Amino acid sequence: MLRAVFALFACALIAACNAAPATGPVVLAASSMTEAMSAAADGWAARGHARPVLSFAASSALARQVQQGAPADLFVSADGEWMDVLQQGGHIRVESRRIIAGNTLVLIARADDAEAVDLRDPGALSDALGTTGRIAMADPVTVPAGRYGRAAVAAMGLWDGMAHRIAPSQNVRAALALVERGAAPLGITYTTDAAASDRVRIVARFPTSSHPPIRYPAALTTQSRNGDAAAFLDFLTGAEGQAILRAHGFSPPR
Repeated sequence: MLRAVFALFACALIAACNAAPATGPVVLAASSMTEAMSAAADGWAARGHARPVLSFAASSALARQVQQGAPADLFVSADGEWMDVLQQGGHIRVESRRIIAGNTLVLIARADDAEAVDLRDPGALSDALGTTGRIAMADPVTVPAGRYGRAAVAAMGLWDGMAHRIAPSQNVRAALALVERGAAPLGITYTTDAAASDRVRIVARFPTSSHPPIRYPAALTTQSRNGDAAAFLDFLTGAEGQAILRAHGFSPPR
């Protein structure tokens, strides 16, 4: 009997010692935050916490995952509209919702073929595209980067004439990749995406007045059970987290 009890105790002790390490909160974040959020996760882990598990995609795709019950603790969107959808559906903890960063919108071209485009000249964009070129951008109907881009081009009075020359992508990083590969001569991305690639250059900057303010809201999901999720969100809005986001080109929340 004593041997049996000892054996059970030994097995339990071994199992405890071999238990899987703690898992960090699952974070679903807009694809434009890939490098910045990865660096923030590293900074959080350096404090002795389990590193957050990160997943990046278009805010629209991530919001739908949350709606369908994906095991996420924190959602970071590139606009307020998708966060509003989740809030209205009861999928986020409203009291946790806050803005963590801002961004700006730019026109990009391949680094080896980058000539400045004067957006004040109505014909400059068309001239830069040539006869067959298209503008790579995120889906202008559902994806935040695409919606901002459509608003900016429309504000210039060019959307009706350019809509048929858009190459829509599933997210802003896919649009960036089209320009990097030379599949599209121009693309509309966030400043931070352009900064993340040495294969493209910024050829024009859209006035901030030409589109709604680009803001990144974050919130805990209602199904979050990870004890570190709220603390990681606080970290993102704290001094260290904000320094990391600024280092990657994001502007302070406002």
